[in-house]
Amino acid sequence: MRARLDGERLALAALIAAAAGIFLLPLSRLLWTGLSGGIGPLAEALESDATRRALWNSLESGLASALLALVLGTALAFAIGLTNLRAKGILVFLLLLPMMIPPHVTAISWIQALGPSSPVLGALGIAPEIGAAHPLYSREGVILLLTIQHTPLVFLVMLAALRGLPREVSEAARIAGARPGRLLRRILLPLLAPSLVAAFALAFVSALGNFGIPALLGIPGRYVTMPVLIWRRLAGFGPSVLTDVAVLAMILALIAVLSVALQTWLQRIVRAGLIGPPQPALAIGLGRARPLWEGALAIFVVATLALPLISLVATALVPTYGVPLTLATITWDNFAEVILRQDATARAFANSTLIAGAAALTLAALSALVAHFGARRERAGRATSGITMTLAEISYAIPGLVISIAFILVYIRPVLGTGLSLYNTLTLIFLAYLTAYFAVALKPVAAAAGQLDPALDDAARVAGARFARRLFRVHLPLMAPAAASGAILVFLTAYNEITVSALLWSRGNETIGTTIFNYEDGGYTTLAAAMSTITVLATVVLMTLLDQLGRRLPPGVVPWRL
Repeated sequence: MRARLDGERLALAALIAAAAGIFLLPLSRLLWTGLSGGIGPLAEALESDATRRALWNSLESGLASALLALVLGTALAFAIGLTNLRAKGILVFLLLLPMMIPPHVTAISWIQALGPSSPVLGALGIAPEIGAAHPLYSREGVILLLTIQHTPLVFLVMLAALRGLPREVSEAARIAGARPGRLLRRILLPLLAPSLVAAFALAFVSALGNFGIPALLGIPGRYVTMPVLIWRRLAGFGPSVLTDVAVLAMILALIAVLSVALQTWLQRIVRAGLIGPPQPALAIGLGRARPLWEGALAIFVVATLALPLISLVATALVPTYGVPLTLATITWDNFAEVILRQDATARAFANSTLIAGAAALTLAALSALVAHFGARRERAGRATSGITMTLAEISYAIPGLVISIAFILVYIRPVLGTGLSLYNTLTLIFLAYLTAYFAVALKPVAAAAGQLDPALDDAARVAGARFARRLFRVHLPLMAPAAASGAILVFLTAYNEITVSALLWSRGNETIGTTIFNYEDGGYTTLAAAMSTITVLATVVLMTLLDQLGRRLPPGVVPWRL
């Protein structure tokens, strides 16, 4: 009996140590540094005009874009999930693709799509005049692109919520004579209210911490948000301003945590109890209007995905930004430059693949362990699992730039007693990824573990199986599809990100996101477009391979497959 308990105690101790290192250590250090000077630095920061403007801009752009994304994403989810539209699998793939494209790449592509040198608008004769202000360098431009970036996120949440509704409720309303509009207002929207709140909060928190879009659009448009202000302070003055930056980061983190708390409270108020298992949603016949709906969705995909990507590729194929794309001007030199002659590019792809892959695998394993203890009857394991889940949710709500500052504060000096320095290393970015994306990996695994019968573990225990054998032979095979789904989402998210690594990278430790941003920020627009094109192509190829592989895998492994 002692041998059996030792395995569980060892795993539980390892989980506690991991949670302390990933969550408690960096976040508590951030809080300590921000409050070390009392309330003076906090009051001084709030009295600063620059801080107040940046804070207001963050709240304004976050709330406005989240509301627009909620309306648009929910409408798309209803159109895909409740009607008899054709080619739903392709539509879902295309609608989710913008979410997998890095925000800074989204910004670069739209800058080139709508600017005076736009190859597409130029060909149509409707490009703005040379020298005219770019329409996206403004508050409205930031809000628009944040909406486009986070609409797929809302769409994914609401589509999953629709799949979780018992079909009998909708069918009973239709039998009673309710038309689609009345069914939507009186039945579906009230039942989906908790999911609507969750989707809005998720879009708001994501917009609040977004760095790439506000940096590339807001800085030229003099619309600075909190993440951009933090980045400029730290990049301009270096580690000597860590205390001031920690205060700003703490303010942003507090807003994110309050948003999550408000979301939880609202979900508790609007929650409606359901009876019955989840079933396939309705397939409302659109009749003769179906081609019109399909055409409208096609136009939406072209406008939000094809137009900016075509402009991005066209910019990558000209020798200098602003040169029209013709047969005489087309060139592959930009691709050759970033692939063959720029060492930073190859390092960036290798580094991002390594640390995103390592983070995905590590978080899949940790999530399985957390979910396993959460589904058990033992009080210590359930408590540890619950605390870890809560910390993961809080950390996911905190913007990535704040997470990176927390890790800088912890590891700017060598690790105590070892002389080992993690500052300016890939290891530090990897650790920050674990903190930032733990919740992404944990959600599907926790949901799968919650459906397992505890009697399975009891039966294996009675049969004499020790903890490791029960874990690897009983629980992990059942949770593997959900763990794989979470790992895929983590990898695709971390592979192209910039928000977390913007302050942690150094020469030799570049990531894909920071390399593209540095090209654009340094004025090498065509090189940024070329590398962005390669990144988008790699993302599309990877998602396509996973989609094809998903046909042979258990349901739920590939998150976007219907």
